Amino acid sequence: MHQNIIFYYNRISEKLWFKPLIFCLLSIMGALVAELADGTFLTDIVPDIKDESLDDLLSTLSNSMLVIAIFAVGSMISAFAAASSTATPRSFKLVVADDVSQNALSIYIGSFIFSIVASVAFKNGYYGKAGHFVLFILTLAVFLLVIITFIRWVERISKLGRLEHTIQKIEDITTKTFENRIKVRRMGGSPIIERENKGVPIYSDEIGYILHVNMERLQEVATQLKVIITLNCMPGTFVSPDRVIAFVVSPHDQLPIEHKERLSKAFVIGKSRSYYADPRFGLIALSEIASRALSPGINDPGTALSIINSYVRLFHLWFKKNDNGSTDDMKYTRIEVPEIEASDIFEDAFRPISRDGAGNIEVMIRMQKALSSIHFFVPDDVKQVALKSSQEAYERAELALSYSGDLELLKKQSLHFNVGASPMK
Repeated sequence: MHQNIIFYYNRISEKLWFKPLIFCLLSIMGALVAELADGTFLTDIVPDIKDESLDDLLSTLSNSMLVIAIFAVGSMISAFAAASSTATPRSFKLVVADDVSQNALSIYIGSFIFSIVASVAFKNGYYGKAGHFVLFILTLAVFLLVIITFIRWVERISKLGRLEHTIQKIEDITTKTFENRIKVRRMGGSPIIERENKGVPIYSDEIGYILHVNMERLQEVATQLKVIITLNCMPGTFVSPDRVIAFVVSPHDQLPIEHKERLSKAFVIGKSRSYYADPRFGLIALSEIASRALSPGINDPGTALSIINSYVRLFHLWFKKNDNGSTDDMKYTRIEVPEIEASDIFEDAFRPISRDGAGNIEVMIRMQKALSSIHFFVPDDVKQVALKSSQEAYERAELALSYSGDLELLKKQSLHFNVGASPMK
């Protein structure tokens, strides 16, 4: 249940309307709740607040907040467009979900709603003496909150949409996704046991990417039917009605249609991939940015170098902690879940850069140094994958580089020719 709540919260938090709606409701409540102070002991001890001062504050708040909110929306739209055009369209959701910007917009809109509701209630005699005072304090608090938010937001909006900031956000969300997967290995399921008969296939009812797997529902159905469910697709996999998403290991050759439908509904499918449950998607988004930077029209190898550095940090997190710090808490004992293949992670990260940056000696040298670093700290069974990536990158460069001196220099740095190379310098 915990993972399901987190998944749906992450999905709804990507919507730009969610937080403003919450703040609007809180603002209306705050403006009306101030009246509860009337009739309490506060009536005898609070000072009188002049109607003019409170009315002026509320008028100032209502006149300024709507303008600032419109300005904030315009600035955010410009940042969203910049992120999509300079980085990758796959970064749009992350930029939209920026907490500081969403909170700022929510506070501006909420403050405007608060001032309107409070002003109407105030002018119609809704508040008594204590209510006036509480409303005055709330209005001052809203002013202070707006000032602090504006200062923070100005600093953030200066970065929002910039390429460096977008790369950092993708690396951060990928780090978080890696850590979540490391904490609960195989999503709480058990390792796959190889069988001659894989079981009854379960097909997808929809077309799109798997965003989330409801492990609790699968475990519930498996326990009820006394079967074992083997996942054939993980979050991030593109599925269609001809794709088997799971196998049901059962003594029976057939499974009732209603049970197949229950199992297929445990897979949440959407039109686009999500960062939150798909560790590989962040690597793919970073490689898209690097490929774009290496295109002849942009020619920005520095961005590719920065992303290669990000890969080293992410690979270190994944392979070191996954090897030493992951848990085998098999909460869902009737669900078998495949591991993420090391070869897939290497291909997602390095193949696009080695393809598009093959003719750039600086990028190729940095990639070989990165692979040497990764080869140094990955488990023994992954070292061969790093060597293969190094070999493929060198072979691509060999076809693209025409100057023999560059090839000789690259050969000296290549992990493929120098197994045991030291980490990047």
